[in-house]
Parts: sequence; C-alpha cells; structure tokens
Amino acid sequence: MEHHMSRFSRFATWASHTSGHPSSFIFALAIIVVWAVTGPIFKFSDTWQLVINTGTTIITFLMVFVIQNTQNRDSAATQLKLDEIIRSLQGANNALLNMEELDEKDLETIRESYLKLAEDARNSLRKGRKQKAATPPSV
Repeated sequence: MEHHMSRFSRFATWASHTSGHPSSFIFALAIIVVWAVTGPIFKFSDTWQLVINTGTTIITFLMVFVIQNTQNRDSAATQLKLDEIIRSLQGANNALLNMEELDEKDLETIRESYLKLAEDARNSLRKGRKQKAATPPSV
C-alpha cells in the first residue's frame, strides 16, 4: 500500500509532534520571560501588551487546526483498527462496525444494552457462578 499524505497533513503531523516536545515548551516559556522582562523598558504600554496578546492568539488559532487535523487522522486510524478487530473476531457483532456514524439516541441504546450485560456478569460473579458468554445486543 502506498503511503500518501497531503502537504498539510505532513506539516500538521510535524507541527503537532514538535509543539508537544519539551524544548518547544521551554522556547515558549523563554518568549514569555523575554516579554515580561521587557515590560519596564516599554513602560508596560498597551503596545507591549498587544504584542503578546496578538502573538499568542494567532498561534493558538492556527494550532487548533493543526492539532484537530492530526487528531482526526489518529481517531480515524484507531477506529479502522478497532473495526478490523471486531470484523475478525468470531462471534463479534459486526453491526457494531462504524458505530461512530450512529446518532446519539442509537448509541445510548446500545450503551445501555452493554451496561446491562456488564451488570449481569458482575451479579453472576458475586453469586459465584462462572460467567457465561454474553449475547451481544442487537443493533
């Protein structure tokens, strides 16, 4: 399988990994320290305050899109891996594949069914009975 990522995806991955590195935190902290130290030089003027406010706002705004891109791809990859595990297990409920496409009401109904299965299994264990294979809820 060929591996193709868009330029933005490659940039987003790089930026996300780089921004999460301790040296990036130290760099950002150094910028804030330099800004704070220069406060008396600029008499804590409105312009001095505007520099840090504008800079941090722009960086935060752009990083939201970068991080969201990498998170979306990571979530999609994880979902595909889980779907493959579900698909490959004998006796698994294949109707659960692509559950993320269901609406809230349907998800809650399925969740309640699994909570009931878990409760039944715990009650069986408390009574000293061996846990039987549970029938997954129908979807």
